Amino acid sequence: MTLIGYARVSTDHQNLEAQRDALTAAGCERIYTDTMSGASESRPGLAALLDYARAGDTIVVVALDRLGRSLSGVIRTIEALTTAGVLLRSLREGIDYATPTGRMLAGIFGALAEYERELMHERAAAARAAARARGRHTGRPPRLSPAQARQVRALRDGGEGITDLVRTFAVSRATIYRALQATEPTLTEPVP
Repeated sequence: MTLIGYARVSTDHQNLEAQRDALTAAGCERIYTDTMSGASESRPGLAALLDYARAGDTIVVVALDRLGRSLSGVIRTIEALTTAGVLLRSLREGIDYATPTGRMLAGIFGALAEYERELMHERAAAARAAARARGRHTGRPPRLSPAQARQVRALRDGGEGITDLVRTFAVSRATIYRALQATEPTLTEPVP
């Protein structure tokens, strides 16, 4: 079991010395650092730490907020550590995943992460349903414009092969088949 430290400050105007001192006093053999906002998903020091850490190792931080700026970011990082079998110890909060209380907290954080993912899916589904109810397209925009789809149908009616259409329009076969199956919206005259 190796104790590995992680320290992070948000700006170049802050320094890592106090965190390094606390992590060294806690017995950390290696310390990885980042000088960037916790909101950034790309943190090279944390990525290197996660790459180095092995199951059974313990990551030590001065405070949980060093792992991320938001609760969801902290929970995602803790979840990644837990999945890899890496323990976590936070000095300020007194959390140690090697203890029964720490393992209970790990379970709570895992449940919070799952709850947050479910809420995100529910909100996205509600937004898609609201957009569809208003007649708006949801998802990716079509690869072919309506004019291009008409052109695909006209070329196919003229005997053009599917493979040639795929090459000409630089789209997948499935896109060509969808364009061929689509029907033009019909314009109806209002009844007086």
